[in-house]
Amino acid sequence: MLEFKENPNKKGREDNRGVKPASHLVGLRDVVKTYHSSAGIFTALKGVDLQVESGAFVSIIGKSGSGKSTLINIITGIDRPTSGEVVIDGTAVHDLNEEEIAVWRGRSVGVIFQFFQLLPTLTAVENILLAMDYGGYYPRTERPDQAMHLLELVGMADHAHHLPSALSGGQQQCVAIARALANNPVLLTADEPTGNLDSKSTEMVFRLFENLANSGKAILMVTHDNELAERAQRTIRIVDGRIQDEFVNR
Repeated sequence: MLEFKENPNKKGREDNRGVKPASHLVGLRDVVKTYHSSAGIFTALKGVDLQVESGAFVSIIGKSGSGKSTLINIITGIDRPTSGEVVIDGTAVHDLNEEEIAVWRGRSVGVIFQFFQLLPTLTAVENILLAMDYGGYYPRTERPDQAMHLLELVGMADHAHHLPSALSGGQQQCVAIARALANNPVLLTADEPTGNLDSKSTEMVFRLFENLANSGKAILMVTHDNELAERAQRTIRIVDGRIQDEFVNR
């Protein structure tokens, strides 16, 4: 099982979120998301209810345009619900303003992208340190050691001083996962994180997600790969903006 170093000063997360008691780590209630454009009105999410516990590994599947990515963006605060409630680890995210959401997301949620999104002019460890500087969870003097610790967790310590261009796709995604863990978030979201990886790298990343869930992190993974989705603890199928089915895989 992976082990994460807590900040002994408990700096940052608890002081800025207006914490409310919550029975679930992730709780969505009757979430609706509507977009307005010159082409008309499009409702991407239609009254979605969702609960996710700490340590859960949940896959989200559905056809293109079904609302999968919108759901992830609502949960991470990248997008705002038109109506409904979004409560993450006791924080009513739907009530936060844009500045508050940015601070909350930097400290509470790790976002993993399909295309890695590593800064090309920074080394692996520098990408993580930048995220630590933004989130501010660990004291500045502790950040270099913490960054190396995270790279060790994902098996990338030997590549700490390499630029992304010197790494394979799977290695870049492992660094991106380490970066997502930079401020010890309670939740990790991943939108098609293996879509650009070969089978060996896909297996490496998936095993890492399993270990993270076993360590207590909640993982929400959007994927088009049904076989991969079935290996998560639970699968949610979205159809036309609604959760149509939920399956417990193991």
